[in-house]
Amino acid sequence: MRLVYFLSTLVLVSSTVLAQVDRSKAPAPKPAREIKIGEYQSFTLKNGLQVFVVENHKLPRLQVSIQLLHDPILEGDKAGYVSLAGDLIGTGTTSRSKSQLDEEVDFIGASLNTSSYSMYGSSLTKHSEKLLELFTDVLYHPAFRQEELDKLKTQTISGIAASKDDPEAIAANVRSMLIYGKDHPYGEIATEATVDAITIEDCQNYYQTYFKPNNAYLVMVGDISLKEAKRTAEKNFEVWQSGEVKPIKYDVPKQPEKTFVALVDRPASVQSIVNVAYPVNLEIGSDDAMKARVMNHILGGDFSSRLNQNLREKHGYTYGSGSQISSDRLVGRFTASASVRNEVTDSAVFEIMSELKRIMREPVSDNELKAAKASIAGSFGRSLEHPQTIASFAVNTARYNLPKDYYSSYLQRLDAVTIQDIQSIASKYIQPDHAYIEVVGKGSEVAEKLKQFGEVKYYDINAVEYEPKDSKPLPAGLTAEKVIDKYLSALGGRQKIEKVQTVKLTYKASAMGQELFMKIYKSPGKSLMEISNGGDFIFQKVLRNGDDVSMMVMGNKQEIDESEKERIKYESEVFPDLHLAGVKPWLISVDELDGDDVYVVEINFPKGTRKVDYYDVETGLKLRTENEVSTPEGPKRFPLTIDGYKEVQGIKFASKLIQQQGPMSLTFELQDVEVNPKLENSIFK
Repeated sequence: MRLVYFLSTLVLVSSTVLAQVDRSKAPAPKPAREIKIGEYQSFTLKNGLQVFVVENHKLPRLQVSIQLLHDPILEGDKAGYVSLAGDLIGTGTTSRSKSQLDEEVDFIGASLNTSSYSMYGSSLTKHSEKLLELFTDVLYHPAFRQEELDKLKTQTISGIAASKDDPEAIAANVRSMLIYGKDHPYGEIATEATVDAITIEDCQNYYQTYFKPNNAYLVMVGDISLKEAKRTAEKNFEVWQSGEVKPIKYDVPKQPEKTFVALVDRPASVQSIVNVAYPVNLEIGSDDAMKARVMNHILGGDFSSRLNQNLREKHGYTYGSGSQISSDRLVGRFTASASVRNEVTDSAVFEIMSELKRIMREPVSDNELKAAKASIAGSFGRSLEHPQTIASFAVNTARYNLPKDYYSSYLQRLDAVTIQDIQSIASKYIQPDHAYIEVVGKGSEVAEKLKQFGEVKYYDINAVEYEPKDSKPLPAGLTAEKVIDKYLSALGGRQKIEKVQTVKLTYKASAMGQELFMKIYKSPGKSLMEISNGGDFIFQKVLRNGDDVSMMVMGNKQEIDESEKERIKYESEVFPDLHLAGVKPWLISVDELDGDDVYVVEINFPKGTRKVDYYDVETGLKLRTENEVSTPEGPKRFPLTIDGYKEVQGIKFASKLIQQQGPMSLTFELQDVEVNPKLENSIFK
């Protein structure tokens, strides 16, 4: 009864209050509230090291970081050495190997990381003395061991090789070169050749030149007082020797005189990555920076932005579209982007360009401006919950010579942005007539339609411009079936292959220091593909037993649509290329794959799924296969490269399989093959 009385009273009071509100008028906006930024302290050691301290005693933890201040370095024919030097510093000291260092860090439950421009350490307050002992040992006595550099170079080169099949990575590389140029550090691209050329001396020289206290800030955040911080800094960092660090100068990248299309042709792409981009001279902390942020939020900085509402909600071209405008001490950039289906690539570019012109020419609405301000203010307010934010404010204020009240007056400056400011700033920084329209996609389907936006120039995956060659003509009378017959002959011959009723294959790979095992069992109408750690833990399992197809990932059953089941059934056959009934293979073209001429064959399944196979023109062997998979962003292809074959009982089996999924690559090497073994039915249940 008390609860009922309470609720009825609450309703009555609420109704009375609402009755007194004039709903015909929008509530008057309140003035931006004044922000109370958490305090920080700073002081400078005798060697020039400036120290920032943010006290926070809520948790018994201390975070310590070193941040270097010099501008990026042009690395030339050894692009990548600065990044490797930063990683190498953290791989052991003159008195501790990498494993010893890792063990001591783990023992106190701490973390310790290095990079080319920073060092970071964190631990419980009670272990801070030990943390600083390890931290300064790494800072002052990095070992620069050749074997550790060799490991890092191998990992980096492997990542570069994997990125060649990742359209997002390709787009990022080419976009950076277009915006900044190859003679600017922001435009450099590390390649296998540049990484292979890096030496220990290069890494040592970087460390000796730039790791100086007068080129750094020391930041301490957490459970520490100013008095303790001074004592700690003097004890651990005053011995650090200062030295001259010469300033670095670069030419400021310029926008193109005229907009053109930079096309990276990927014949296997079913989607195009579109970026409209160019450099902007937008200084950090300038009056324009805040206005530009609000303008971009309306244009493409939020899910409800104009670009996303247009390309995603109105036209259904993409899963998401957006834009970014960045301020930078050297040079900023603007980018508007989307990933779209091949057939709507030109339409998507048209809509992006239209939105850029619209925000220049038409005032934004009052509702758009209010929503953008509210969203930005909310993000800013949430960031203040973290002590690290206060530290970054302190560092930015000093590094970029910002006004002392730059962050405390943030909301007032945000609130002061007007509709006229948005149109004025858009006219200044939005340049659709001086932009690079970068498209990574299938040239044969998109190039002609893109000519309406400007000259189409071709770039390879390393951002080198080239003249496209005329496509090679298909040999007269050659069909997909004949290409597949040549492949079956290269494997050992159709007659011999048809006698194989069952097969067991075992492959092994390494990922993040862990061994993975893939076993494949096949018999007519049945198959098992299982990836495990070699023991009881199964990462992925795909079973086919007649018409039944199931998949488990990390122990959880996955939903599989009918088109995917159809493809799995085809792939589950002992030799799928023997079973073309019901599918439509088409010989598309003669292309080049890693320097080899290949026949490209597309297989279309009845329910709409596709796969593309690449056959070596000379040997007839399959070099790569790409399975098309439906994703929320649209169809995507995941390449599987076949690097070599091993002959068993007169039949060739793939000896090395390289699976590419985005930036991640896994290499499975063949360990064992059994031809026509006995397979129990229980395996496939």
